[in-house]
Amino acid sequence: MFHLRMTVLALVLALVAGTPARAISLLRDADIEYGLAQLADPILRASGLSPSQVRVLVVDDSSLNAFIADTQHIFINSGMILKLGNARMLQAVIAHEAAHIANGHISQRAGNMRNARTAAGLGMALAAAAAVSGQGEAATGIAFGTQSSVMRNFLAHTRAEEASADQSSVRTMVRAGVDPRGAVEVFDLFRGQEALSVGRQDPYMRSHPLTRDRMRAMEGFVAGYGKSIPDDPTANYWFARVQGKLSAFLRNPNWTLRRVADSPSRDIALMREAAAHHKQSDLGRALKAIDGAIALRPRDPFLIDLKAEILLESREAGPAVQTYRQAVALAPDNALILGGLGRALLASGQFQEALSVLEKARGRDWQDGRLLRDLAVAYARTGQTGLASVATAERYALQGRLPDAAIHAQRAVDQLPRGSAPWQRAEDVLNAAKQAQRR
Repeated sequence: MFHLRMTVLALVLALVAGTPARAISLLRDADIEYGLAQLADPILRASGLSPSQVRVLVVDDSSLNAFIADTQHIFINSGMILKLGNARMLQAVIAHEAAHIANGHISQRAGNMRNARTAAGLGMALAAAAAVSGQGEAATGIAFGTQSSVMRNFLAHTRAEEASADQSSVRTMVRAGVDPRGAVEVFDLFRGQEALSVGRQDPYMRSHPLTRDRMRAMEGFVAGYGKSIPDDPTANYWFARVQGKLSAFLRNPNWTLRRVADSPSRDIALMREAAAHHKQSDLGRALKAIDGAIALRPRDPFLIDLKAEILLESREAGPAVQTYRQAVALAPDNALILGGLGRALLASGQFQEALSVLEKARGRDWQDGRLLRDLAVAYARTGQTGLASVATAERYALQGRLPDAAIHAQRAVDQLPRGSAPWQRAEDVLNAAKQAQRR
């Protein structure tokens, strides 16, 4: 069955035996993340943030939510993306979260939180984010050495912060040339939510409290900018492509096939059709559809990447390798596409080349659990057990499984040259696990 590249970033369940919690999962896909980056680029620049330093990632969750857990990532639930009606609404969500980063709100609340630039750090940051939705609050509180009442407010923005972010986001959208009416349209999705019980509200309400006064204030901010700004056709295209591909992956293939004709462009329709046929295990129709899309955009590495993934998941490792090479030639620095090539090389028995490609991918993106799993296999296949243990430890750390991560990190520390870069990464995981255990 077709699926996005996924890395599960679970809560720190092992720290609290029997604590029920649901994992936060990230949906990793090169095409979707590129599209989100295109939509975010003008917003981040207008916010005074660097597009190369702040990434927009998709959380596998059908509820409506978006949040930040550090200063390097904006997380948006898949349900939110699928619910939004146009590009400016998605850019309004990004602008609001970017405002929380630019205005220093996350730093004020999390000054003593571990930096999320390591596997253990990001896993713990996302565990904190899960707490705001009631997902494993006790586990998260212990992981951070705080009381659960503190964690309950970790990502809950104050009214002052929300008012500040609202004003900043509208100014940002205008500077970026994006119609700020998108912000009001997002608010319209949540009208009436404040009247619901907390358990029935979307998580966005709990982390970004909405009130009628705040909605009226936002309408006033937007009205103050006068005439509307025309929509950007390029932004509209990438919004439709992100939303179309995400829905094709997450929804029933028959649902997708009934709606491909509604796609705004032929290449998006064919891409969605290919995904749906692949989910139905119909390789012939899937390849025909994706080849049609590639014919329309022959230098699009993400469509070629999708074809390669279809081939690999259909157990056609040899053709998948060749197709991934074509995608890599067009996007040589994309870590997710490089990871796909490495995975295909592993499947075809080319372990040494797979290792080289996977190491290159890891150097560009260490936040992909599937890549770390494949890298551990490649190290093991080439007799480098210490490095295999490091990759496995980091993968478990990303998943929040710190006791398991500690076991493999200790193995790595015992085998690797003291002070080397891999040894230091293992030490980071080991120290995080020990600190969490002491708390």
